[in-house]
Amino acid sequence: MLEIQHLTVKYGYHPPSVKDFSLSMKPGEIVSIVGESGSGKTTVIRSLLGALPKGGQVVEGDICFEGESLLGKSDEEWRQLRGKRMSMIFQDSGVMINPIRKIGGQFVEYIRTHEDISKKDAWQKGVIMLEKMCLSNGENIMNSYPFQLSGGMRQRVGIAMAMVFQPKLLLADEPTSALDVTTQAQIVRQMMELKEVHNTGIIIVTHNLGVASYMSDQILVMQSGRIVEMGNQEDVLYNPSHTYTKTLLESVPKMEGKRYV
Repeated sequence: MLEIQHLTVKYGYHPPSVKDFSLSMKPGEIVSIVGESGSGKTTVIRSLLGALPKGGQVVEGDICFEGESLLGKSDEEWRQLRGKRMSMIFQDSGVMINPIRKIGGQFVEYIRTHEDISKKDAWQKGVIMLEKMCLSNGENIMNSYPFQLSGGMRQRVGIAMAMVFQPKLLLADEPTSALDVTTQAQIVRQMMELKEVHNTGIIIVTHNLGVASYMSDQILVMQSGRIVEMGNQEDVLYNPSHTYTKTLLESVPKMEGKRYV
C-alpha cells in the first residue's frame, strides 16, 4: 500500500530534518514511530500528506501510495486524496478548527467536500462520528463553538473528522496526548476497530511506548532524523539492538520491578 524510498527532507538551508527514511507498509498494518522531540517523526508523516510547513521540501527519495507517486501532485489531486483515501490526526487538532464557526457547520462542510450528500445526512453522519469518539451528546457538540469545548473535546472533534471516511491510510501525530487516560484507551480502541473493519493502515507518532506496544505491527525508532532501529513489536521492545532504543525503554516507569510496555 505504501512505499517510502530513501526519503530526505530539508527546511531551507538547514541540515536535513529527515535523512534516508524508508518504509514498506501493507494494508491494515499499524506502524508506530517513536523517538525524542525533534527526531523527525512529524516531518515524515507531514511529507506523506503533502503538508510540510513553509520552507520544507522533499529533496531526495520517493513516496508511493497505492502504486502512485505522491511527489509533484497538483492542489486538486491532493484535494481528492486527502480526507477520503488518506487522513491525518494532528497533535493539537483543536487549533485546526475555525474558532468563530460552530462545529456542525465545519463538519458538514468537510463531509460534503468529499461526498455527494445532503446537509441533513452530513449532519447526522457527523453526530454519529462524534458520539463514537466518546462525546456523549453529538447534537450539542455540533451546535457548539470551539471555545465552548475543552481542549480534550476539541481534540476528539478533530479525530472524528479525520476518521469519518474510514481512510485507507490514517496518519496520527500524538493523537491522544491531550486526552485523559480513559479517553485515550477509547480512542485507541476506535482506531483498532478502523483497522479491523475497514483494513485501514495507520502510522502513529507517539511518545507513549505502551500505546506503541499495544497497537503496532512494526515499530520504528528515530534519532536525529534517521531510523536507528525498526522491526516487529517483539524485536524492538524486548530485544533491542541499538543503544538509543535501550535508553528509551529504560525511561519507562517500572512497577514492582516490571516494565509495562
